[in-house]
Amino acid sequence: MVGPAGRSAARPSRSRRTVLRLTGGLLVLAPVLAACSNSSDMASEANAGYVSGDGVVVEIPPEGRADPLEIRGTTYDGDDFDSTALRGAPLLINVWYASCPPCRVEAPALKAVHSEYSALGVEFVGVNTRDKAGPAAAFEETFGITYPSIPDADGAVIASMDGSVSPNAVPTTLILDAEGRVAARFAGAADQSTLESLLDAVLAEAA
Repeated sequence: MVGPAGRSAARPSRSRRTVLRLTGGLLVLAPVLAACSNSSDMASEANAGYVSGDGVVVEIPPEGRADPLEIRGTTYDGDDFDSTALRGAPLLINVWYASCPPCRVEAPALKAVHSEYSALGVEFVGVNTRDKAGPAAAFEETFGITYPSIPDADGAVIASMDGSVSPNAVPTTLILDAEGRVAARFAGAADQSTLESLLDAVLAEAA
């Protein structure tokens, strides 16, 4: 597979994950590790452009995307974060907390993807649903995560995502396009090749 910067790499088989592509009104199922969550009502999520289920990837074509999200908060370092200031570049949002086992499984993939794709202009932010600064910092040091995270114990940041993330679906990763719209959603522990593929697709839209 050739990435947006001419990078070529072999991708692992997708046999362990489920992919949903919303194309022409059809869901194309193509089998990740489960999220720390219970599935919510499938019908209601389908109405929002998603299908409930652990370890599901949903890709949304540009013509099917909803209005841009506006994610705001204060990071653990005390810095203000406002996703609207990042418009013009894709944004990866990872919802996590330190003691969630799948969050620990996916952390090396997130570190590797951040190292590669931040150089291509992709922005990254975490949203932590439970931890105070100490446990969050220990997790980030253990796994070498250097992009910022916003603490969200009261659920305000998740609520601002307009139903794109269930409060109980951790980990979940969203890929926003350059306009701030949700282009892809990954429910479960994301692997590196999946994140790369989703980011490559969004970056290619602006190429």
